[in-house]
Amino acid sequence: CAGPGLVPTPTVSPTGAARPSTTLAGPAARLAMSASASSFHSTAPRGLGVGGRPSTTMSLPKLSTARRPVKSTLFRKFYDRGDIPVSIFHGSIGGNICWKVEVNDLDYNHYLPIFFDGIREKEDPYRFMAVQGSFDMLKHGGQKVVKVLPQLIIPIKTALNTRDPDIITTTLKIVIALVHCHEGVGEAMVPYYRQILPVLNIFKSRNLNLGDGIDFAQQKRLNVGDLINETLEALEMSGGEDAFINIKYMI
Repeated sequence: CAGPGLVPTPTVSPTGAARPSTTLAGPAARLAMSASASSFHSTAPRGLGVGGRPSTTMSLPKLSTARRPVKSTLFRKFYDRGDIPVSIFHGSIGGNICWKVEVNDLDYNHYLPIFFDGIREKEDPYRFMAVQGSFDMLKHGGQKVVKVLPQLIIPIKTALNTRDPDIITTTLKIVIALVHCHEGVGEAMVPYYRQILPVLNIFKSRNLNLGDGIDFAQQKRLNVGDLINETLEALEMSGGEDAFINIKYMI
């Protein structure tokens, strides 16, 4: 006779005689199905749900540090049209640029924001000429840079907001050169801390802990965390008495 939860069903033996067999039904059947499902989940690969579909519990990358797409720059547009008075000088070791006019004679209000917009380029020769051209114009600009500073904040902010470590390190080096090019630039940048410092707050702790090892990126000034500290020190030293309070408020 069948026990609890078992229902007799006839089967045929090899000799042709019928014999009773039992199949699970009722609560016992539900219990067996539950045990089978739990066994599948325990052996399924991590990150896969029922049927091999991705599980919603899979770890996702941190969106705050995810790289943003780099849109086409004004520098690329003007250079392709032949409106940038600069070319590559191939005779120097490591490469250099050749200006078609004297740097001091350039219209800084027009050209410097265009060169700053090109610092987020990742393709050469656009990247090389935009970065080197920005350094050259800052070196010879002096008081002209102070007058054009409000037009430089948006390109700096856009470059930092790409969240690309290579672009961020390049931008920070240019910001350091910017505050050192003239004594009035540092104080003039204080009102714009709110636009450029929040991104630095995301990457300020990005350093490598190598123990006794050597981080060669520090020698080449490619470590994002160290460059952020160097940039904040430069802003504080050149920004006057209000610089420290404003930096601490944002960082």
